[in-house]
Amino acid sequence: MSAKEMKRFTREEVAKHNTEDSLWVIIDSRVFDVTRFRNLHPGGASVFMDEGIPGQDATEAFFGLHRYEVLEKPQFARLQIGIVEGEEPQITGGIVPGKLSKVPYAEPTWLSESFKSPYYKESHRRLQQAIRKFVDEVVHPDAQERELDGKRPSQSVLDQMAELNIHAMRMGPGKHLKGLTLMGGVVAPEEFDYFHELVISQEIARCGARGYGDGLMAGCVIGLPPVLNFGSPELKARIVPEVLSAKKFICLAVSEAYAGSDVFGLQTTATKTEDGKHWIITGTKKWITNGTFADYFTVGCRTEDGFTVILVERGEGVSTKPIKTSYSSSAGTAYVTFDHVKVPVENTLGEEGGGIFVMLSNFNHERWVMCCINVRAQRLVVEECMKWVNQRKAFGRPLHSLAVVRSKLALMIARVESLQSWLENVTYQMCNMSYREQASKLAGQIAFMKAHMTRSAQLTAADAVQIFGGRGITQTGMGKFIEHYHRTVTFDALLGGAEDVLADLGVRQAMRGMPSDVRL
Repeated sequence: MSAKEMKRFTREEVAKHNTEDSLWVIIDSRVFDVTRFRNLHPGGASVFMDEGIPGQDATEAFFGLHRYEVLEKPQFARLQIGIVEGEEPQITGGIVPGKLSKVPYAEPTWLSESFKSPYYKESHRRLQQAIRKFVDEVVHPDAQERELDGKRPSQSVLDQMAELNIHAMRMGPGKHLKGLTLMGGVVAPEEFDYFHELVISQEIARCGARGYGDGLMAGCVIGLPPVLNFGSPELKARIVPEVLSAKKFICLAVSEAYAGSDVFGLQTTATKTEDGKHWIITGTKKWITNGTFADYFTVGCRTEDGFTVILVERGEGVSTKPIKTSYSSSAGTAYVTFDHVKVPVENTLGEEGGGIFVMLSNFNHERWVMCCINVRAQRLVVEECMKWVNQRKAFGRPLHSLAVVRSKLALMIARVESLQSWLENVTYQMCNMSYREQASKLAGQIAFMKAHMTRSAQLTAADAVQIFGGRGITQTGMGKFIEHYHRTVTFDALLGGAEDVLADLGVRQAMRGMPSDVRL
């Protein structure tokens, strides 16, 4: 029943229904009959008889305990019987597909009113509007369900993403986009750049479901670029179309129980057959994102002449089993075993023994994508905290009136704004460098950025929990996104290279660039 069709009641009429036998309340000018529901209320029936609740306006009390989305759930929405005469609901909440948030600092400055940016063109804005509406309507509902039940993202969602060529766009700019209609035509393939990819990554991150986000073909984002950039024409023609159409799935298999950030410590081996036509791959890989449902594995191997990257198809000798981690099994995190797997030498990516260049090139893009996602997730936390301190009261006054709370918010906002600016600067350099230049010039910059960003994220997570209190460690209700963020924030600090290793990489690369003739 629409608001126009709802019956109208005066506040005086509502006030008469203040007993256990006839109990009405007002929430944001909406009138609810909770007589039968009070005994089913998860928080107990007695709360409905607290002072100022029965027959009265319970808006403030309600939003001090519940998220707006509760009012939208069918089982609760049907309790509404009318609207207060001469009034209309004023509070907005939940998700309005495609809409920008008006909460300060909830959006990056280029999407904020009156702010300008030299980086974004009209095509970026069109893409942002289209992808946000799609994510809000299609991806977000699936994300909330799958994050909880641990199932992989729904195939229907992946198929719809494929129809709009979102999977292809998440590979970044390149020849693979030629001839494709991107997001219904809002951006042409020849004008697609890394800022367009940044927009897509950040809009998907708004789902606030970390495991699901990785399950949404993150394995493709990090596992397919080596095929695109270093695979033979025949291999690309066979593999790329079926992966980008979400008919097949791929993952990057580098980390092992023996070696994570230490790529040269890998123990998975690849030896050639006597006729030189095949590799025989033996070893194990651990913590492999999308590995449980992957059809292809981009595998880092030790070979006679060093380190080589080889594409392995799921088949005889390949087995996977799930690994339980602190985020959802929706990510498909796997332990992968290669038991004398026979692979054609044509599946070699790049030169034999040249795998380190393949991986370093890939790591830059992988880490950059993680930075896009990480800073947007931090911004989501800022938005949640801004809303909470505005509606929550403590010590008889709004939470934001406390200086210690404002201090935490100030640091959270400063971190997210500075990190977004750094990210956009690096993205601009990527747009103006070749893939090879990026590999040599930006490895240190991106390593520093990711290490700083993930450390900042952990500070933001800790501050957010303090602001939300007990709700910040509760998986449901007001603080559910904060609890989830705090529980999963360390993933970014490890995936793609641990913080300390990346920071050291950045310094070592800087020292290699030191001129020999400088002195104090």
